[in-house]
Amino acid sequence: MSKTLIRGAKVLGGEPQDVLIDGETIAAVGTGLDAGDATVVEADGKILLPGLVDLHTHLREPGREDSETVLTGTRAAASGGYTAVFAMANTFPVADTAGVVEQVYRLGRDHGYCDVQPIGAVTVGLEGKKLAELGAMHESAAGVTVFSDDGKCVHDAVIMRRALEYVKAFGGVVAQHAQEPRLTEGAEMNEGTVSAELGLGGWPAVAEESIIARDVLLAEHVGSRVHICHLSTAGSVEIVRWAKSRGIDVTAEVTPHHLLLTDELVRTYNPVYKVNPPLRTEKDVMALREALADGTIDIVATDHAPHPHEDKDCEWAAAAMGMVGLETALGVVQQTMVETGLLDWAGVADRMSAKPAEIGGASGHGRPVSAGEPANLVLLDADYRGAVDPAGFASRSRNTPYEGRELPGRVTHTWLRGKATLADGKLA
Repeated sequence: MSKTLIRGAKVLGGEPQDVLIDGETIAAVGTGLDAGDATVVEADGKILLPGLVDLHTHLREPGREDSETVLTGTRAAASGGYTAVFAMANTFPVADTAGVVEQVYRLGRDHGYCDVQPIGAVTVGLEGKKLAELGAMHESAAGVTVFSDDGKCVHDAVIMRRALEYVKAFGGVVAQHAQEPRLTEGAEMNEGTVSAELGLGGWPAVAEESIIARDVLLAEHVGSRVHICHLSTAGSVEIVRWAKSRGIDVTAEVTPHHLLLTDELVRTYNPVYKVNPPLRTEKDVMALREALADGTIDIVATDHAPHPHEDKDCEWAAAAMGMVGLETALGVVQQTMVETGLLDWAGVADRMSAKPAEIGGASGHGRPVSAGEPANLVLLDADYRGAVDPAGFASRSRNTPYEGRELPGRVTHTWLRGKATLADGKLA
């Protein structure tokens, strides 16, 4: 079994320590550890965190391999410091059967850049009319525990109630894309001053908030778990905060782009800023940051949504919604949360590793950096500064809103069960 000694790393941002990896496990953490026959990685005060876990990734395979594949998506994940990702169900065919989720699971296992846990669809074909094979997907080799129609809202209250009741039987969770469809017909961006000035169809905050309010009450009624995908408004924060104070079993995520970007960018008419839910106001951005800091929002999830250039290099109205995010997420969180003093590195590890692993049931991930734990780790040069260049992305797609923007931090190494998937900034 191979050994690796990470020398002088700041574990969770603390004092420099050595971390010895033996095979798939962390063998020791301390100072002055003997390297012996281990490969030595000189960390020089870089930040060492548990491997990141993304609860919301679009890998596109099967069906849209022109955008992304499980291979290219997991390579992007490793480049961004992720050791596990949860793959959303809106593929072609939809991941609404045991067969499709097992296909995605096996592709992830075969490629080996990170663990891939499929998310099953809530309804057949994402059509919102009848429940998909939730039990069969859970009992499959993929062991699905998270279900979502992401990209579409489970808008029928009866269907949502039934889904919550069903997954309760095996401890699963329904991850809701909160978007009331009638309130967002023809919507192209956040409803507000900018949409009025540009003459673009507005996407009101209440379209998100009304679904969240309904679903936390449904979760309370049936005693089940609900997770809110890509929460984006200050009002949504208040509803989730109220629900948690009431003891409702709700968790929520925020994307990196909703922590940094605002609807003012839509004035450029650059479709790279077109996303679902839309970029909101500065007030919303600040509320999301505070909520992530105080734990109202539990996790950061990328909503990595790759698209081929022809789906984005077009007029605004015709462009697809979505942004890639796996390779820039940690840098955005460092800028918006760490450098603003809202979170320390231990807090980042909690929001980007421990909590998402807990919500999704990703065993072996999100664990402490201590002896006896799985060696799923990421090493970050937090002092690095550089402009984002999508030409260097491992992802098959390039639709990043950060091109040319300076972001802090650079992932130098990622280890999955002791094996380097990224070393010195290069994929293994």
